[in-house]
Amino acid sequence: MQKVFPTLVLLFVLTQALGLAVGANFIGEIATGEMEQPTVVTDNPEDPINAVVLIAGILVFTGVLLAVMFFFKGATLFRLMELFVVFTASILVFDTLAKGSALVFAVLLIALKILFPKDVWIKNVSAIISVAGVGALIGVTLGVIPVLVFIILLSVYDFIAVFKTKHMVTLAKGISNKNLAFTLAIPTKEHQFELGTGDLVIPLVFAVSVMSSNQAIGFPLYLVPGILILAASLVGLLWTINWVSKNVGKALPALPPQAVLMILVWLLTKAVGF
Repeated sequence: MQKVFPTLVLLFVLTQALGLAVGANFIGEIATGEMEQPTVVTDNPEDPINAVVLIAGILVFTGVLLAVMFFFKGATLFRLMELFVVFTASILVFDTLAKGSALVFAVLLIALKILFPKDVWIKNVSAIISVAGVGALIGVTLGVIPVLVFIILLSVYDFIAVFKTKHMVTLAKGISNKNLAFTLAIPTKEHQFELGTGDLVIPLVFAVSVMSSNQAIGFPLYLVPGILILAASLVGLLWTINWVSKNVGKALPALPPQAVLMILVWLLTKAVGF
């Protein structure tokens, strides 16, 4: 497992750096009026009801995935869902990186994914771009308090889904063998390590939301709390993976330890004046 860590850290850093860049672009466009403030239910980003509705949406989406897995043994519907997520998220990212050509690059990425469905690194690129786009968008949609509510509720759900109902374990096994961009893959000589993109997108949501709330501080200082939050989430993620590697056959959700460390670091940044 120690051989996986350097690659995992690299993929994590690349994903979060891209996500922060996209998030910073969204924040700037919202401030100048080029982009309307994204909403969930209410127009107020600080309304916690938005977080509750997002959790409900995740539950519904998870239910749909489980139903697809149970009733349809093939991978066609999974791939259609994957392509939809990758396409919509990549437009957000490419609009930041190459304005005016976002649609072209998004179509090119989808074409590569269709032409080379088993290529691990095309899958990883798709996953990184998807996480960056989705995480940045949700991050500017929710205020910090709703994000905290979102993370706490999601951590509780993660615990239940892994230890009680265990449907998350079933879902992970069903997705990992289809080479979909819902996970990052790190091939080794022994096996292929898979990491769910949720363990990357949630920290990015928190970091971008905090960055948005601190934009009055100005660049580059407003990046500091978000970067520290992401560093804390990486520590929690690596600790979880290390624990799982030493307890073969046992599952442990990464989000709860990530959440604890991220919230502690956020509180620390608030205490020092951010």
